[in-house]
Amino acid sequence: MLAPLGVAAAAGVAFWSMLDRMEQGTFDPHGVPNPLIGHTVPDFALPGLAPAEGFSGAELRAAAASRPVLVNFFASWCVPCVEEAQVLAGLHARGLPIWGVAYKDKPELAAGFVARGGSPYSRIGLDLPGQVAIDWGVTAVPESYVIGRDGIVQWRWVGPFDPGIVSLQLDPVLRRLA
Repeated sequence: MLAPLGVAAAAGVAFWSMLDRMEQGTFDPHGVPNPLIGHTVPDFALPGLAPAEGFSGAELRAAAASRPVLVNFFASWCVPCVEEAQVLAGLHARGLPIWGVAYKDKPELAAGFVARGGSPYSRIGLDLPGQVAIDWGVTAVPESYVIGRDGIVQWRWVGPFDPGIVSLQLDPVLRRLA
């Protein structure tokens, strides 16, 4: 009978701690650690979403050897993914290679989503079961990763991109890796 009380007490302490950090301005909801940062892109193989080709971990590592690549996990059912589509198109227009992963999405719905917004993606893989997302430590879509030389994951962003995030967060990472 004391076990549920202990769990409730622990949850209460965690919640109070979060509220305290929010009040102090030290709480960062994007600060969830990811074990992949600083490590090599894992091995995987994803089928493609026509007309784009799918890709593998080895192909991604090879592409990133010459310049950084942004990997973006998205879904047609994801409202924030719609919001960030225009920002991704701008990044693509700047010459940043963006490889997309359609997370737990039906191919026809993902293809419609990409066609409506004009695809910023050089390659698109279908992660129907979500296993690749699990291997990457994805917590929600949209979620994006910058892959640098030697196929090392350099940076991660949880949530949609907006111009402020691009200029304050992403651009410094890309300049450092250039």
